[in-house]
Amino acid sequence: MTLGAITGTQHTQPPTVATGASKQPAAKTTSAAHAQDTVKLSSAAQAKLSTIQAAVQETAETPAQTAKEAQSGDLQARKLLSKEEAAARAAKGA
Repeated sequence: MTLGAITGTQHTQPPTVATGASKQPAAKTTSAAHAQDTVKLSSAAQAKLSTIQAAVQETAETPAQTAKEAQSGDLQARKLLSKEEAAARAAKGA
């Protein structure tokens, strides 16, 4: 009698039995899942972020709100209005 190789089987690990000494409290595993990292930005990075946030806020404003801010001395609003006026003049000339 000849024996052939058995195919189509998977090797599995037997389940491990945890002993009382190796168990960890559930509170430690759940708190690890909710851990957060903290990032500290340099002053230069904070200044750049503030500039970007201000620019995003300016683009979300209505034209009337931008004009009002430009009249009250907002340099960024004035710059945006001048760009819009230049674009409008270029569109009429083209």
